Amino acid sequence: MLNIQPITDKFAISLSLACAIHCLVTPILLIALPSLTVLGLDDEAFHKAMVIIVVPTSVLSLFIGCKKHKHYQLYFYSFTGLALLILALFLHDTFMGEYGEKIATLIGAGLIAYSHYRNFRLCNVHENCQHHSNNG
Repeated sequence: MLNIQPITDKFAISLSLACAIHCLVTPILLIALPSLTVLGLDDEAFHKAMVIIVVPTSVLSLFIGCKKHKHYQLYFYSFTGLALLILALFLHDTFMGEYGEKIATLIGAGLIAYSHYRNFRLCNVHENCQHHSNNG
């Protein structure tokens, strides 16, 4: 049976890193190359798309992983990160401002990446332990 958990963990980590890089690099690129504004890189569509993709990927991966290794605190890290991304998306204009949005996005992406890294590592340890106990 195909185990999609490692794939979804790696995908969620990649998306989190892409979100953080986008958040940090886009302003620099737009200042250095103003003609890039026509591409809409600073548009909220990127942020919305990332949240729409990251939420189900994270929930699925952590659900599968936590069933294996029983480290449920990873839900806290991931859901806190997801909440920060969602808050940054919806409250940036009224409550957070541009810098608050960036900080919330970076912290949220970091928490999501951390939770998936830990999930990936714990699942690998769990699978290796099961493999050795079945062969012994």
